[in-house]
Amino acid sequence: MEYEATRKFAAAMDAEDELRKFRNEFNFPRAKGGEDCIYLCGNSLGLQPKRAAQFVREELEDWATLGVEAHFHARRPWLPYHRQATPGLAKLCGALPAEVIGMNTLTVNLHLMMTSFYRPTAKRYRILIESSAFPSDRFAVQSQLRLHGFDPATGLVEWHPRAGGSELHTGDLEKLLADNGDSIALLLLPGVQYYSGQVLDMPAICRIAKRAGCVVGFDLAHAIGNVPLDLHDWAPDFAAWCSYKYLNSGPGAIGGAFVHSRHLDDAGTPKLLGWWGHDEATRFAMANSFTPAPGAELWQLSNPPILSYAPMIASLQIFEEAGMKRLRKKSLLLTGYLDFLLQQRFAGQVASVTPQDARGCQLSLQVIDKTVAARAVFESLERHNVMADWREPNVIRVAPVPLYNGYNDVFEFCERLQAALHG
Repeated sequence: MEYEATRKFAAAMDAEDELRKFRNEFNFPRAKGGEDCIYLCGNSLGLQPKRAAQFVREELEDWATLGVEAHFHARRPWLPYHRQATPGLAKLCGALPAEVIGMNTLTVNLHLMMTSFYRPTAKRYRILIESSAFPSDRFAVQSQLRLHGFDPATGLVEWHPRAGGSELHTGDLEKLLADNGDSIALLLLPGVQYYSGQVLDMPAICRIAKRAGCVVGFDLAHAIGNVPLDLHDWAPDFAAWCSYKYLNSGPGAIGGAFVHSRHLDDAGTPKLLGWWGHDEATRFAMANSFTPAPGAELWQLSNPPILSYAPMIASLQIFEEAGMKRLRKKSLLLTGYLDFLLQQRFAGQVASVTPQDARGCQLSLQVIDKTVAARAVFESLERHNVMADWREPNVIRVAPVPLYNGYNDVFEFCERLQAALHG
């Protein structure tokens, strides 16, 4: 693609965009002072699909008119409600329908998965994470180590970037496992690193972990709905995600989990059990004996929160219409255009630390001009109605999301970044 640093070029690209109609499917925050809002924060909270209100309203109407009978007779019956999401989640994950389940929230699901798949021994008990892991993942792993009687000071192994950089190198992970693999029980790694925006080589990680005899799980919070996934063929043991970022399901929305098919019929895999993990056909017999539900549904504990689930169903419908292949193609063009404009207009002032050959929607920007305070630039962007987000100590994360962002958003962001750099 031959980019041009002009608004005319951005407008022409938007006019030719085969996905441009989906922008109208979302509600954008109100502008301040007459200047349009440039929303580049879908990596933190996706925009609200307009359909979400309709789907929630329909559940409220069915509750009002049917009461408890809505479990069986609502437009989307509540008893099997989670299956409304199964096809869409399976497609986004590259998984079999039996391998995915929408439930709980991300950290809850990570704990449920680690209950099943972190089975330490006296020799092989350590857990490997990346050194800049999202705090909730670090806290979850530390607590799992303590729960099993191990000290995180010795039980936690960290995969570090090389000195002076932020990129994680798969070769370094391979060496780390070669040196320590016989003591490592579990790798818990992100699909996309939240701070740098780097897309990790998930299939290679699965191969390396398997050779070392380690269980591998992925936190897909920043990956699902962002980059193509092929979990069934890559074959991690498990994965978990939230849905309020690229899946546009709303703050605190229901999350999800993946369990590879090789584990689904393994009665020896330990699990925390709940009523909704009981087979649906006999669940309401209220028996004291447990009959497992099929597939990943077995990991459910409780009935799904319908009002929280409904926006995700609406968003997955839009993903089905747009198609992940087309979304990924546009995403690469959008981030390529942003990278081009940064190099054309802000050389020596602002640079992306996200690897060019391993990125999703997000670019993590650093202000490298030492005469300008990075935090002040971010605050000035806010005053110019740019919604991005700040991560300590010095990164401004921006994410042009292909479902609702366009090339003019990218161009206009750079216009306002220019203004922000000058106060």
